[in-house]
Amino acid sequence: MCIHQLNLLAASNNLPISNFLGKQHPIEAHHLSSICDIMEKAMVNGDTCIIRCILVVFQVVFKFFFSPQTERNRDIVRRSGLLLWQLLMAPRDQICSEIQKEVCLAISSGLNILYPGEAEINNLLKLVLTEGERNSGLSQLRDVILTNLAEQLQNNRFGSEDDDHYRLNDELLHYILKIVVRESCVLITKCQTVSKDDFQRLLSTVPAASSCLRYLMAVQNHLLSNTILIKPDDNDDSDSSLQGETLKVQELKTSILSLATQILTGCDEVLEMLQQVTTALINSDISDREQRLKGLEQITKATMLGHLLPVLLTSLMHPNLQTLTMADALMPQLVQLVLYTSQTALLLKTQSPVFSELNSSPSCAPEQKGKQLPDERMLEEKEEPGFLTGLKIPAPWAAGKTVETVHPVRDNYKFKETVHIPGARCLYLRFDNRCSSQYDYDKLVIYAGPSTNSRKVAEYGGNTLGYGSRSVLGTGWPKDLVKLEGDTVTFSFEMRSGREHNTPDKAMWGFACTVRAQESSEDVSGGLPFLVDLALGLSVLACSMLRILYNGPEITKDEETCQELLRSKLLQRCQWQVEANGVISPALTPSPSPLPLTIEEDREFTYPSDVLVPPVGHYFDLPRIRLPPGIMIKLREISGRARPQFRPSIK
Repeated sequence: MCIHQLNLLAASNNLPISNFLGKQHPIEAHHLSSICDIMEKAMVNGDTCIIRCILVVFQVVFKFFFSPQTERNRDIVRRSGLLLWQLLMAPRDQICSEIQKEVCLAISSGLNILYPGEAEINNLLKLVLTEGERNSGLSQLRDVILTNLAEQLQNNRFGSEDDDHYRLNDELLHYILKIVVRESCVLITKCQTVSKDDFQRLLSTVPAASSCLRYLMAVQNHLLSNTILIKPDDNDDSDSSLQGETLKVQELKTSILSLATQILTGCDEVLEMLQQVTTALINSDISDREQRLKGLEQITKATMLGHLLPVLLTSLMHPNLQTLTMADALMPQLVQLVLYTSQTALLLKTQSPVFSELNSSPSCAPEQKGKQLPDERMLEEKEEPGFLTGLKIPAPWAAGKTVETVHPVRDNYKFKETVHIPGARCLYLRFDNRCSSQYDYDKLVIYAGPSTNSRKVAEYGGNTLGYGSRSVLGTGWPKDLVKLEGDTVTFSFEMRSGREHNTPDKAMWGFACTVRAQESSEDVSGGLPFLVDLALGLSVLACSMLRILYNGPEITKDEETCQELLRSKLLQRCQWQVEANGVISPALTPSPSPLPLTIEEDREFTYPSDVLVPPVGHYFDLPRIRLPPGIMIKLREISGRARPQFRPSIK
């Protein structure tokens, strides 16, 4: 246990023991060979105590004291690996779970030593990902390795030289995602299949994330953090630096697009399963149906829908990821997810008390068959009830923002803060009834604007508790709401006097004020149901991506340079290839309505209505304008065509 504790302490890079162990000389090959001899003898004798001790020794040796440089060392490493695999693959009745865990920790600690090449590590990971469900040892090894990789990615969130080592290739990510999707579907299915007691136990275990899900979360956060949060170095303007940053950003965006596509595809499968389970529960007659439907949302949060999708949706709204390529690739999946989430949210909502009141009881059914409630008739006349019907969208801004000093204020204390609520026509200020200062010149000044140079609105100071000035400034600290026109207010407080020895804290409490955009605060304690919130988030992202698709590609620098030329009436004289009646007409061909030979530059020119009809007849000379030399030079520069050189003919 002492060695095990030493290993746990050494795992922390911030402790001095880690630096001490890292500076020790590598272990000799014959020492590791002796350790293997002890392990073999303990395995033959079935001595579990010695086996556990040697496994902990392996963890420390692999992490700090061994370097497989020589051929002899590599032989010892192979021997150690075989011993570890014998223990890992042993039947469950021959090995206890504690030893199996120590074996997994030993292999994970020596992963780069036991499997020195990238191909060998990938083969190992492929084995544990594909065969882990059939073997408990491989499953536990998979969890240990992925948990370790996830922690390394979290510690190196903003990039390091080991990123490629911690981030697995696309094939392995695909295997991990398949496991996560399967785990999510199994978790949701349990809401329907397990017993009542098992369902209660299931609710008490969520939202614990599996090792595979934790690794996907770490990869997603790593990619998004490096794309969104890291800003380019403004001090380095070299071409090589800019080019390197551009390539890195493009690689990150490609990785994010690939991962986002796989995650959305997996979420589509999980939502389909969620919809099936929800429908089955609604149509079932089990006694705890309502409890299971309420717990289904909590269980859903423990799946990839709760751990991966919300973060991805929020990040995809960032300008760095609002690209045409991203929108074009993700739009079909987003639309499908919007349909699934809205339909499932509506299914769950129909079981809520708001909707159940509309359903008539069986005894009253004949009487109410021909008589509808006014709300029902209104819904039939206007529109079908959706998943947002009857729900109040939370308004977090309605809770207001509280601005306050320290309590109590100290000598020479100064405080200034500005509150801005976009779109507010006026602001309402409510002060705490404990507001006080020692003297009336220890005052708070309020300005209707973003700074102290704005219009002064009011001043408050002093106290009525019989200390200091024993008076207040003006009418005193306000008891009622203070209305302020505009959307911005600035508070400025200054403690000018020194605290007297007999002044208690309550006479120097300072101030606290809540700023709201409306006179009465709304109830913002509750939120939207998870699936409703998810459906709204998906809808917002889909609309944003749709806008990007509608706007099309961004304007290039060449197009910006040619803006004046593109707006010129000169181009209105050209006849482009157009499709009409299923036939593509050749460019620069006549139409049945000949173009005028001259164009008045002071008014807009439009083609005749039949210009798109396929041409009939022979070519004719197009009307031409003699362009100024400056325009011709500009056109040649843009097109890259030189002026033709005329040579005199030789007779």
